Amino acid sequence: MKRIPRISATSRPASLGAVVLLALTSASVAAADDGQGPLGVTVDAAATRQSARVGALFGADRADRPDGGHFCTASVVHSERGDLIVTAAHCVAGADDGLVFVPGYRNGKTPYGVWKVTRRYLPGGWAEGRDGDEDSDLAFAAVAERDGERLEDVVGANRFTPGTETGATAVTVTGYPDSHDTPITCTNRPAPHSRTQQRIDCPDFTGGTSGSPWVNGDHQVVGVLGGHDQGGTTPDTSYSVVLGEEAAELYREATGGTREG
Repeated sequence: MKRIPRISATSRPASLGAVVLLALTSASVAAADDGQGPLGVTVDAAATRQSARVGALFGADRADRPDGGHFCTASVVHSERGDLIVTAAHCVAGADDGLVFVPGYRNGKTPYGVWKVTRRYLPGGWAEGRDGDEDSDLAFAAVAERDGERLEDVVGANRFTPGTETGATAVTVTGYPDSHDTPITCTNRPAPHSRTQQRIDCPDFTGGTSGSPWVNGDHQVVGVLGGHDQGGTTPDTSYSVVLGEEAAELYREATGGTREG
């Protein structure tokens, strides 16, 4: 499990929209390069426009400021509204109403602002407050505008791209371990774990990295850290659901739906 539990004395269940996300299958191959540098080596992520699309999830106080430590990772994905992030379902299922996303978070600083989560889009079991199926461990969330600006206009976005063959190219995984206030990153080629799960070998992805995007050389999100054992039980191997048609359905719901959480 690579999510850090949160404790809140004022938490209450959110009303979440449900979309049934069943077993996920892969489809076409996306062209991408294999990145730069050695594979399977984890380093601190440099502060770049690309890494700014990845951020930390926090609980929030009544003024919508981060409250306590970061507990999961999320990243910005393209949408017409420019307000969408993707993470693991187990990161946001049953979370209280106070939730904020901090892109590019580093050492307590919020260079791109703090963005309040206003809606969540989860698969059925997760949305209903039950422990969900690990093959559906994927979620989206929308954030409010900040000072009249949309999140995507501030930091840009990767494209959510289901249907990419597992291992077609190397991917870069970037996330926030609970022991770090800066993100770490690693590039490697994922491999199938099962028909519905994919795995990647990258060291030091401990608790807090759930929700980390797997991004190929075309800036496409082809995996999200979670799934099997909620992302894995060891720091050196992580998992993601295989993103297929049902993941695409959830994305369509998030980009065009009106369900609120």
